[in-house]
Order: sequence, then C-alpha cells, then structure tokens
Amino acid sequence: MLNFAGTSPLVAMPETDSRQLIAADLRALITRIESSMRLIDAAMMETGVLETGLAHGDPAGSTDIFVLDDLTPRYARASAALNACRADLGHALQCLSESGNPA
Repeated sequence: MLNFAGTSPLVAMPETDSRQLIAADLRALITRIESSMRLIDAAMMETGVLETGLAHGDPAGSTDIFVLDDLTPRYARASAALNACRADLGHALQCLSESGNPA
C-alpha cells in the first residue's frame, strides 16, 4: 500500500483523476474568461449608445453631445488579451486530452 501522507492532493491521486481535475479547472477558467468577455462586450455596447446620444433621448447625429471615449480602446485591448488567454487555455485542454481521456 502506498503512503501519500504529506503529498499534495494532485500528486496523491492516480494520473487519470488528476487529469480530470486539471481539465475541469481549465474548463472553469475558460467559462470565466468567456463571462468576462461578455461583460466587456456589453460595456462597449453601452459606450456606443452613449456616444450616439441615444441614451439621453437625443436624436442620432446631434451636435450638442461630444463624448471623448477613452474606454473603448481599453476594452478592446482587454478583450483581445482575454481572447488570447481563452485560445491558450483551449490549446492546453486539447493537449491534456491528447495525453489521455480527461472526461
């Protein structure tokens, strides 16, 4: 019988169990990133509505409203970074599944 006392939980598990835990963790991270991306998209849409003046009931093209939007480029960069992370995590999950069934 093996003695796993003092061993981290991941090391103490059989290989298939640890792969399953890692795969589940990667899927949870991907889900969280996708949620953040949806929040960023919603914030960018809201900024777009404010830029057109529609949020204040002003007709589109009104010359009375000027919005200096310094948030959209930041949102776009954050979204691109999250998209890259999501792709990398997807690749990691794929690599893990190639080494065995992560189920």
